[in-house]
Parts: sequence; structure tokens; C-alpha cells
Amino acid sequence: MSQDLFNVQIWEQAWKEDARAHGNLMKRAGIDPTHSFDNKAESFNAEVFSEGGRQRAERIIGWLEGQGVDFDGLSVLDVGAASGGFSVPFAERGAEVTAVEPNALLAGLLEANKSRVSPGKAEIKLVREAFENIDLADKGWEQAFDLVFVSMCPAVYDWESVQRVLSCASQYCYISFAAGARQHSLLNEVLPLLTGKETKVESSDMAYLLHLLYLNDYAYESIVTKEMKSTELTADAAIEEVLELLNHHRLAAGSGTRQIVTDYVHAAYPEGTVVVQQGGRFGKVLIRLRDQNMYSRH
Repeated sequence: MSQDLFNVQIWEQAWKEDARAHGNLMKRAGIDPTHSFDNKAESFNAEVFSEGGRQRAERIIGWLEGQGVDFDGLSVLDVGAASGGFSVPFAERGAEVTAVEPNALLAGLLEANKSRVSPGKAEIKLVREAFENIDLADKGWEQAFDLVFVSMCPAVYDWESVQRVLSCASQYCYISFAAGARQHSLLNEVLPLLTGKETKVESSDMAYLLHLLYLNDYAYESIVTKEMKSTELTADAAIEEVLELLNHHRLAAGSGTRQIVTDYVHAAYPEGTVVVQQGGRFGKVLIRLRDQNMYSRH
């Protein structure tokens, strides 16, 4: 056991081959990360820049600032920037931001959201390419950014892709993942009816990341939090949402599955309204590449 626990190659290979790792789940479900937001870009953008969305971003940025990250004058590479939920407040704090976003709709929204940054601040530079396809040497990005920021982005899915983002950073690298399976109250109610067993934590990209950072001698701080939100859905909308989520659990949404889900929802929620609790545990890690000693506030 201890021999495997401290074997870097075993952990690298295990993450790459784990069928439940997020990247492999997306591949098996036939999801193209570049186009996965095509049908929800506008609603995602509205959520990101809502009061609640801005507060979530501020909490994360506040945690980074609490670890000594000063954004004023900092060069930041925001990988998978979406519509700019972090790029905008980074720029507002005085950072020089390069945002990478390959999805055309999200990139267009980010372009429009540049106007949210106060006049006189550095303009966000937008790169409309998938990070994994960029020639980093040709771009001159190797160790070119003070901070590389990667929040819940499918461009990072194994140790090799982690090393790729780390190679662009000179001072800090921030990476966040879901820390275990996403929680969806209705899905959790339905799954035992289809599988005959209760759901449990079976895999976590965050666990692989933290252990490989440890084994590869990196200095870092990490935090795991639980974030949940409530959404009120009609019975029909709740059924369709659960059927879509079942694809990630390799449970085909055929007629039999649809009937089980439909019967359950109508029996459990006869009033026709379903309040869904969704979210989960989320991990965040700040890797220190230059000043690796413990940061102390003065």
C-alpha cells in the first residue's frame, strides 16, 4: 500500500485512466468541451454577473489575496475564462489579463463584458483558442505570467495538462476542481431506483491533483468548501434535467429509465414543483512557484 501511495507514475497513470475522472466522463458522454456551453452561454453569463455570482468570485479572489496575491500590476493568464467572471474583477484590481476562451458564444460575451472594467485599467486580451491546442513556445507563454488561473476548466484533466498550465506560470498557479461527485438532490433520490445502491464518493480529480503536487515537491495551499444552491423547477423540467445528468453515470436515458424517473417525480412531488438542491464540494489550490515559504500577514 505505502509503495503505491508514494509512486508518482502509478498516480499519474491512475488519473489518466480513471473512468470516473471528469475528463473521461465527458469523453464517454460524447461532450465536446468547446461547445458544451452553446445552449446555455447567455444564462451562464447572467448567473456569473448576478449578485450571487459576483459574490462567489469575490470570495475566491479574497482567498487568493489572503494568501498574499496582489493583483495590482500582476500578469494573469485566465484559462477557460468563459464570459469573464474572473477576468473582469482581475482587471478591475489592476491586473494585466490574458483570457483564453475557445467557445465562440462565451468569447463574444467576454468581449462585451470588457466594458464592465473601469476606464484607465488595462484592457483584457482575448485569445479565442482551446488552451490545449496552443503552441506555448510560439506564443512566448512559457513562465510568462505571474499567475495562471484555471477555474473548473476542462483543459485540465490529468497530470500532463497540469504541468502544461504550470509551465506558463512564474509565481503562482491556481487550479480548482469539483472535490468529488456533484450533488443534485433529485438525482441522488433517483439513482438508487436505477442502480439498487446508494451513491458514494468514488473518484475526485482534486484528490489526484493534491497528491501529485505533494509527490512532485510543490509548495501549495489548498481549501475544500461545500457550495449549494436551490432551484425551483417544474416536474417536466426536473425530469429532463435528471435524464441529462444520467448520461454522466452511464445510465442510458431510454424509455425504461424515463418511465422510472417520471413515475418517481410525479409520485414524490404531486404538486408539480420540484425544489432541487445542487452543488457539492469544491477544491481550490494555490501553487507557489517563487516564494515557497509560508506567507505571513504583517
